[in-house]
Amino acid sequence: MDIPIHNINEAVFEIIADTVGRIDPDTVEIVGGGSINRSYRLTTLRGAIYLLKTNAGSALEMFVAEREGLEALRRADAIRVPEPILASVGGDLSFLLLEHIELGHKTTAAGQACGYALAQLHRQLKPQFGWHRDNTIGSTPQINGWSDDWVRFFSHARLGYQLQLAAENGIGASIQADGQRLRERLADFFIDYQPVASLLHGDLWGGNWGATYGEEPVIYDPAIYYGDRETDLAMTQLFGGFGPEFYAAYNESWPLDAGFQRRCDLYNLYHLLNHYNLFGGGYKFQVIELLGKLLA
Repeated sequence: MDIPIHNINEAVFEIIADTVGRIDPDTVEIVGGGSINRSYRLTTLRGAIYLLKTNAGSALEMFVAEREGLEALRRADAIRVPEPILASVGGDLSFLLLEHIELGHKTTAAGQACGYALAQLHRQLKPQFGWHRDNTIGSTPQINGWSDDWVRFFSHARLGYQLQLAAENGIGASIQADGQRLRERLADFFIDYQPVASLLHGDLWGGNWGATYGEEPVIYDPAIYYGDRETDLAMTQLFGGFGPEFYAAYNESWPLDAGFQRRCDLYNLYHLLNHYNLFGGGYKFQVIELLGKLLA
């Protein structure tokens, strides 16, 4: 089979064929929306449809961690996620083969169902914060070693690590100093609030959820770990994509603490630092603005 299609090498197709059957080369099409990986829609000769994500061969561990994250979300049985089929390497490409889920419009009913389902997902608890392995947030390593202390975990494994990367990427000494000042004050955000370790999607912006034509919510591209459920809710506000029905349903199922909005900014600083480390540009000014607000 001669298929150097869309930069997918033949070795990848041979491995896929051994798992799910031969791919019809005329059906391979690029799927947009991602900035880290290349994604394709594939159809086998028997008509089964799959989603393929590819990256450099060195990125295999990223896909293995994503596969494990999807499996953990599926076991929770709270909200639909694509079934991971295979994470492997073919030639110079690593890849993740997934169930393809046809998505429709994000209706009000789907948003409401997503709110209820996310609250159910967050009720999957552990006695510690973190996860059994590291994974990635975008293409940035995400450190997940288990911890009994949420403030210490968020300070070191989230803000501290991203600030270290930002310093290496030239964010500037004054911003680094403000970040360290904030880390020293983190306990002030949790005086009357004790988070529990909930199973999190971890990267829940508007582009990482959708709905089937039957209005069933679907989440994908996770960066899972066990942490404060407010971190997932905070990111839903960072780039939009979730309507009032989503938040109403979540709060009906499991009301958020009164101090959520203040911690929302704190949690989203992690993601803005990560976006600066991945993409640079204007994210630096958003980091400066949010740090100033948090330190005020």
